[in-house]
Amino acid sequence: MMKNATLARWAATVDGRLGPLTAVVDDFTARTGVTVDLTGTLFQRAELAGYPPPGRTSAGSSCHLLATADGWAALNLARPDDHAALPALLGLLGAPQAGLRTAARRAPTAELCGAAQLLGIASAARGSALGPGRGGRAPVRAERHGQPGPRAVAGLAGLNVVDLSALWAGPLCARLLGLAGARVVKVESDTRPDGARFGPPDFYRRLHEGHRSLVLDFASGALAEAIADADLVVEASRPRALRRLGVRAEEFLAARPGRVWVSITGYGRDDDRIAFGDDAAVAGALTGLDGHGDPVFLGDALADPVTGLYAAHAVARSLERGGGELLCVSMAACAAAQAEATGTTC
Repeated sequence: MMKNATLARWAATVDGRLGPLTAVVDDFTARTGVTVDLTGTLFQRAELAGYPPPGRTSAGSSCHLLATADGWAALNLARPDDHAALPALLGLLGAPQAGLRTAARRAPTAELCGAAQLLGIASAARGSALGPGRGGRAPVRAERHGQPGPRAVAGLAGLNVVDLSALWAGPLCARLLGLAGARVVKVESDTRPDGARFGPPDFYRRLHEGHRSLVLDFASGALAEAIADADLVVEASRPRALRRLGVRAEEFLAARPGRVWVSITGYGRDDDRIAFGDDAAVAGALTGLDGHGDPVFLGDALADPVTGLYAAHAVARSLERGGGELLCVSMAACAAAQAEATGTTC
């Protein structure tokens, strides 16, 4: 049931578009016994922060839907460095004196996104990550790198989970695993804390309630030690970044039967592009339409909670197979799964 009028208003923005996700949530509940308030999960940050429903600018105000010379693209200025890179982006687009929307209208979508990605700015062409039927990828790919184990078959109760992720998708996955009986440790770098700490305090607290917290010097090699006794790892880093810290998912899985590794990325482990929830949703064409038929954002960073729910469900399924798997979860593909199934990709 809707908790209040605010949640009801937010739920209306995605009405009829989340059928596949509803099935994922129902199956997660059947496997774990954990009941998920889907509306509250998707919109709790927007409710706590008092965000208005979005239009061409995201609810959190960092991501922008831009008309291009041949379509639409999302550009996410989520960090101070992204704003600092704007003059360079306009220069690459050949419009150093123009405003962002003007420069975007003059540029082909691929040129705008390519220039932004070159500068490390999260960007996406609308619909560029549509699902398997259109050349995309499945929301979750399971790769076996270890042996199944009897402990994993027993389910989540008592399993040791190390959460290396940040922001929303990974922590939501870890939160759901904790509710299913796992023991969760939140691990952060002493030089790079979770960015969600600087958002609504109640939102961070709800995601991490009941979890232990551990802050480490990642450069010291302590990260490998922190996961040594884990049964399950949740992370949202580029694989090469973890390898530089001496951590490899494949070695973790091979070291002991029954382990599971959840890898959340924007577009897959073989794609180094960064992504946040709003631009990943646009990549998956999980957008609405205004009165003129032009795209608008749906929800608040919608690909984040959608991905967290897919990831938790994938863990429950993997454990029933005995574990030993690397679960590759793509945010853009999770968004695309909703858009394709509900016909919102036009």
